[in-house]
Amino acid sequence: MFDGTPIDETDRAFWSENKGLEYINTLAFETDIQPIQVAIQGKFYAVSALAAAMAQIEHQFSITFAPHSLRVRYQPSDDTMMIDISAIQCLEIVQNNHSPKSKDSLFGLLNHCATPMGTRMLRSNIIQPPTLYESFIAPRYAAVEELTINEDMFLGIRKTLKNFLDVEKLLTKLITIPVISAISQAEQQINQVLMIKSFLEAAKELHVVMRPATTPLLVKIRDLCSLERIAAISQKINTVLESDVAYTRSALDLRNQRTFAVRSGISGVLDVSRQAYKELTEEIHQYVEQLNERFNVIATLKYDNGRKYWLKISIRDYNSVDPPGQFINVVKKRGAIECQTLDLVKLNMRLSDTSNEVVFRSDAIIEQLVADLQVDASHLFKMCEAVGLMDMLASFAQLMKSARHPLLDKILSEQFVPNDYFATEQHCFHIVTGFNMSGKSTYIRTIALLQIMAQVGCFVPAEYASFSIVHNIFTRISLSDNIEAGLSSFSVEMRDMAFILRNVDQQSMVIIDELGRGTSTRDGLAIAIAMAEALIQSKAFVWFATHFLDLARALGNRPGVLNLHLASDCSISDDGVPHITMLYKTERGPEKDEQNYGINLAKAMGLPETITRKAEEFVRASRLRKEANRQNSDAQKLQKRRLLILSLHEALKQARIDGAEDALPGYLRQLQHEFVTQMAAIEDGD
Repeated sequence: MFDGTPIDETDRAFWSENKGLEYINTLAFETDIQPIQVAIQGKFYAVSALAAAMAQIEHQFSITFAPHSLRVRYQPSDDTMMIDISAIQCLEIVQNNHSPKSKDSLFGLLNHCATPMGTRMLRSNIIQPPTLYESFIAPRYAAVEELTINEDMFLGIRKTLKNFLDVEKLLTKLITIPVISAISQAEQQINQVLMIKSFLEAAKELHVVMRPATTPLLVKIRDLCSLERIAAISQKINTVLESDVAYTRSALDLRNQRTFAVRSGISGVLDVSRQAYKELTEEIHQYVEQLNERFNVIATLKYDNGRKYWLKISIRDYNSVDPPGQFINVVKKRGAIECQTLDLVKLNMRLSDTSNEVVFRSDAIIEQLVADLQVDASHLFKMCEAVGLMDMLASFAQLMKSARHPLLDKILSEQFVPNDYFATEQHCFHIVTGFNMSGKSTYIRTIALLQIMAQVGCFVPAEYASFSIVHNIFTRISLSDNIEAGLSSFSVEMRDMAFILRNVDQQSMVIIDELGRGTSTRDGLAIAIAMAEALIQSKAFVWFATHFLDLARALGNRPGVLNLHLASDCSISDDGVPHITMLYKTERGPEKDEQNYGINLAKAMGLPETITRKAEEFVRASRLRKEANRQNSDAQKLQKRRLLILSLHEALKQARIDGAEDALPGYLRQLQHEFVTQMAAIEDGD
């Protein structure tokens, strides 16, 4: 039984969806307890993997489980980063939010893989990047660097990878013994053996082109595809199968390859059946030639799995012949007629019976071969993982460019403004302010995507980069309501923040965009400050984008806090029309709010002058009131301080005159405490 424990770099992707399915199947039939307790290694595939497992069990074993009888236990993966589902969606790690079929996501950007194994490994890695630098991340960087330097080896690897079939997916089926034998299952087993044969031939080519490799990880991959191991497995196959047979995607070619896959001479009865198949095939071709001569047409013989052999005739030829009842199953398509004849249907039936007999005769021989190959299933799994890892690393080798958003650098045609990112224990909490459309959201999302890219072993688009290892990434970005769950935007915000605050630690990265906008300004600011305080205490790396300038001012002097803003330039033309230019560049300090950016933007967008003028008057009056209140407050505080100091002076004079010597120290201490308390209350505005 597989326990999912990663052994080395090539084993860490063992818990793919297929082998998770295999593990569940194994557990399901090795345990005697009810309900079955299934452990699934992974974070986000638990439900889908279990559903796939149950469907597989029902299909192959004809077994179903009673409703509510299955207990699932979640076990997190070790030594990998945890990215919450909100972050996966908001950062568009796997899928673009606006166009699900678009490749404009982090996965789409990095996915230059040539094999399904590499694609699955890449997807698994960007969802759960490794956290062990020496064991996983550093060896990948060294391997990618060698691939970029040795261009001949890199091009040879890329060319060879295109020859690999998705053997990893069929290995689970290969080691599963069906309860009910059928022709379709026998055909499938022959297909699987042919695919393994083609896979081994491609692995041999990969080993040869990787001979110049020197980095430990590439050497490990090459050794897993060793010629000795490949030869040992290939020998088992070549003893049974003809040397020139191979897996093909054409329906007719694949049928012929299955028919003549087993070497002649192993079974006399099988050889007789195959001779009959060959003669019937020749008879069909002769029949079509006779049909063309008889009706003076050019009918082309075609084949598919549904109709078997059928005829394709141009509409002009068909209309000129049109023999009553001669052609049946007629379908018109793109200027041609697809049809059959009654005699052709009869020949198809005879040929199908003969083909089934060949497959049936081959089944026992293939079953024995499969049993021999099952011994090598463990190494074949590792070879598939090695190929997938090699494919992923080769994909990374094409993706080196300067500090830009990895998605927008690809999507936008214009020059994207690079920015610097700097975070240490002394500056781990970043408050990012700026006007609308200034680039705050893009700025904070970028650092999370760069972190993921760096931690999976891919060079990031930067002139220089140095990253700490992060074990968790949390985000609070989307403000969409969850109508189905009856949750408002604010409720969703609080639910997500509660999850973050329960799980955040100093090895986490947190991305927060516009927290507290779903409620009143006063409450939103208060909650944002309180949550920011908690995140500062966690010592996590935090990028906190906000429009609350009071938050930036309130926390600006706290240890670990760094204030940043996205710069913009607002100028007024001679005709009084404002022109706003976003610089998309970070600068130290919070955003300055004296520019009336929002009103100027409204003017630039064509809002009526009467409305913008009233807005300016309101802002001006509001500032005057705020300034007057501040001055009044300062004057009141000054008056209260004076009165408190005078009161203290009188009390001290009285103590000097009338105070008893033994009681004086206690009285003075009490007087000091009262003075400090009252002065603090004045400063706090109480």
